[in-house]
Amino acid sequence: MALIPLRPLEPVATATGLYQRWLDELEGALNSGVDRWDLCRRTLTALFHPRLAGPEVADLPLASQVALAHMDPRNVTLEPEYYGEVDDARFQERKPLIWLWQMFDRSPVGGDIHLGVRFRRMLAPYIFKRVGRNFKCFQFVEFSFGYNLEIGDDVVVHRNVLLDDRGGIVLGNRVSISDYANVYSHTHSIVEQADVSNMQTVIEDGVRITYHATVLAGTRVGENAMVGALAVATRDVRPWHVNVGIPAKSVRVKPNAPPEAYNVVCQPRPRSDG
Repeated sequence: MALIPLRPLEPVATATGLYQRWLDELEGALNSGVDRWDLCRRTLTALFHPRLAGPEVADLPLASQVALAHMDPRNVTLEPEYYGEVDDARFQERKPLIWLWQMFDRSPVGGDIHLGVRFRRMLAPYIFKRVGRNFKCFQFVEFSFGYNLEIGDDVVVHRNVLLDDRGGIVLGNRVSISDYANVYSHTHSIVEQADVSNMQTVIEDGVRITYHATVLAGTRVGENAMVGALAVATRDVRPWHVNVGIPAKSVRVKPNAPPEAYNVVCQPRPRSDG
């Protein structure tokens, strides 16, 4: 296998400057304490319906009125709002920015890597519990509360990832989560669906969660470990180990691992919850 670094690439200079001015304007508004609900409404209306940004909409077709109403986060409900344990005050503080994030991804400009990564990086500190430097997040990533999500430095989250932070998720430095992976921090009883257990899930430094893999609630994936494609991690993953399968089990130790990575450590029994 060959080392193939990413190419340095930017749009033309005029577009790069235009995008940065827009991001600076949004961030300046957030730092000034502007009404987040109205900022979300105005921004999304300008992105989706630039010719209908005025206040008079009564003469529009009903479908157009519905579409415009959804530019305002006060007119929508999000799944985490229905969860019984939600801290509503903390969630409502973030809700307009979460809706702005989600709708930006669905907009005509959401697929642009250059702008999209910078847009999400700009919003992340206002939504998450903690976010480090150089956060790189691609399109259609979803999370639950946001306020229970901690992200270290140089973390990359690829397309269509679910970060369920109901019970809390910690992503260490240099974590990479591949497309369509799921990381959970809550689980349901196999007897009663409404019986929910929230457990913090920890992904330590240097971990890779690869394509379509799932990490279940309460799992700790150790430093520099890997959860392989389609694997389901139901128990802790030892540092430097590569775990694959359903349920995921260690099949090898990374060749660059330190000697202590080979020590045999008993893993905890898998949970009986569903």
